Amino acid sequence: MNEKINIGIMGFGHIGRYIYENASNSDSFEVKVISDIGNIESLQYLLNNNLRNKNIDVSIDNNCFIFENKKTQFIHGVSPGDVPWDALGVDWVIDATGKFLNKEILSKHISTGAKKVILASLPDNDLDNLIIPGINEADAKVNDQIISVGSSTTNAFAIMLKILNKFNKIKTSTITTVHSYTSDQPLLDTANFDLKRSRSAAKNIIPNTNLSSKWIEKVLPEFKNKIFSAALNVPVQFGSLLDMTTIFEKDFKNEDEVNNIVKEKSNETPDLLKYIADPIVSSDVIGMKESVVFDSFGTLKVGKNMVKTLAWYDNGYNHASRILDVIKLYEGLES
Repeated sequence: MNEKINIGIMGFGHIGRYIYENASNSDSFEVKVISDIGNIESLQYLLNNNLRNKNIDVSIDNNCFIFENKKTQFIHGVSPGDVPWDALGVDWVIDATGKFLNKEILSKHISTGAKKVILASLPDNDLDNLIIPGINEADAKVNDQIISVGSSTTNAFAIMLKILNKFNKIKTSTITTVHSYTSDQPLLDTANFDLKRSRSAAKNIIPNTNLSSKWIEKVLPEFKNKIFSAALNVPVQFGSLLDMTTIFEKDFKNEDEVNNIVKEKSNETPDLLKYIADPIVSSDVIGMKESVVFDSFGTLKVGKNMVKTLAWYDNGYNHASRILDVIKLYEGLES
């Protein structure tokens, strides 16, 4: 690709800011527009706080972000349909609001000039496609317009399923994602129709639903009715853990067999899978781009054909990387 891919970002929360950082540091992308309900001064403050450890500073000039001589226009947009993307030179829109999750409303980005739309989370209903890097890139089609890249948990679970199923056919597998709290959780107890989610994220472990298994069954139909996913949101700001229990159809010898197959696969796909042979905790994975950071110390054989595995993931920075990977995938189809 000789020309840069022009993208626009709607929603400048932590995922949106990580997309901006990764895209701005890439030779493949130009961030033409950022759309958010906040004011540009507040967003600049949050962005620079994200980037401070990397000694990068973003300034403001005439309602634009300036990053190493790269200019990105700021638009006060609330929802799909508010921004004339084509007039602003945007081809790809990344909807990172976390609010607009169905095809009907996301299609308004297309009606206002976007060529394609990436949803930065799981949808409410089927879109044109759901692409998980390392799993089903071959399913991408040139005429797809509205695409989800799933969630960071969905990506991690799918990759682990694929690896373990090649080692030994999976009979059933369940995960609990021990997940850092999210921006839609209150820091103090507050009234909410979902009573558990009315409780403080800062001082509680909160059981939560997780839809990864539902969507993985669509991408990997061989796992239909074989997998289950749940979540525990915990008082950690960044860094999440996939606690996975898998029952195989055949017996296996020991933990080393499982660890060795994961290590082998990590050498084949180092951008997606990192194998760790050191004791790590959640903060150690902050800033890692891989979908899965496999914790070899966490592998435990139970009985003859069951294994418990642990896999860490950043759940923000890594997902921003996967979103840009999928955009480049589609651009490669059209070139």
